[in-house]
Amino acid sequence: MSHYTPAEIMVAAAARRIRNDDVVFVGMRLPLLSFLLAKSTHAPEAVGVFENGVIRHDPAPAPFVTMGDCPNQSGAVRCCPMIEIMGYLASGRVTLGFIGGAEVDVRGNLNTTRVGNPKQDGVRLPGSGGGADIASLAGRFMVIMDHQRRRFVERVSYVTSPGFGDTPGWRRDQGLRGGGPEALITALGVFEFPAERAVLTALHPGVELETVRAETGWDLEVAADLEETPPPSPRELAVIRRFDPRGFWTGR
Repeated sequence: MSHYTPAEIMVAAAARRIRNDDVVFVGMRLPLLSFLLAKSTHAPEAVGVFENGVIRHDPAPAPFVTMGDCPNQSGAVRCCPMIEIMGYLASGRVTLGFIGGAEVDVRGNLNTTRVGNPKQDGVRLPGSGGGADIASLAGRFMVIMDHQRRRFVERVSYVTSPGFGDTPGWRRDQGLRGGGPEALITALGVFEFPAERAVLTALHPGVELETVRAETGWDLEVAADLEETPPPSPRELAVIRRFDPRGFWTGR
């Protein structure tokens, strides 16, 4: 088995969930690599839209670190104002979005606004960016983030980007267009939301269940058919490393 980093298995696990007919609001960091991996393997017809106004159908011709780098613009279908990209999201054309957060809770709500009281000993975070829009309007969304107990909480300090709110049917009651979180992919495993609450459905190779339990701030629910995440294949690793040759995002 090829050696891989926790970030590389997260990238592979997320990429496998991208469908060939998806229009993906890509995002930065690991989601960027997940989209490029899916485009280069099983989902060649997926379309990527980037918040800075880039729309891509073909994989980029060379590695890039941020969505604004020249290789992401070269050969793009369109480079347009940000407002146009957000219009695609608002009109329901985006089928999948990627987001992350400082905190996530058992119902898939995300916090990127504040932890505690910033006027006292709390921390003010960057805010929503496009996160709330993606969570509210994309057909579905996935969360990719590191797995730490202080970040995996029973209830987030502030709901920046809504998952399933705080009660069953909350999204429907709020009139949100998108269907909510499909999966939460971490450095330890994969959670899904079959009844609007996080259920651990897969453990990454070598990860113990008790490790996940210890790093999760809610009562962990485990699927009866808990699986092991398939490790990145040699082909998947080759693609990931082609687009991240120095391990800038994957930590090699």
